[in-house]
Amino acid sequence: MCHVLIIEDEPLVAMMIEDVLLQAGATSATIATTQAEAIAAANACRPEFISSDVMLLEGTGPAAVAAIRSVHGAIPTLFITATPAACEPCRAPDRILVKPFSARHVASAFEALAGPRCR
Repeated sequence: MCHVLIIEDEPLVAMMIEDVLLQAGATSATIATTQAEAIAAANACRPEFISSDVMLLEGTGPAAVAAIRSVHGAIPTLFITATPAACEPCRAPDRILVKPFSARHVASAFEALAGPRCR
């Protein structure tokens, strides 16, 4: 089973990412639009993979990911953002994908990062 957490405050972008990840092997997904929602969602169901925007309407994706990892340990993360310079802390093995992006790039990054549990 491969549950993914999508942290994205633009609904159409979030739905597109969800579709791509489900087609690429994820078995379920939760979408969170704020830092607090993301942390609560991860605590309710630990994700095997996280896709996160950087700048959210409330909070930031990197802060949410850091809080989630402090409780749940390492989780592969793909940051998808129009502001890659603001992605702090974002470092290996995380990957940054710059908006606008293609479904193929999201799927490729997911396959590279997620590991065998998500294939």
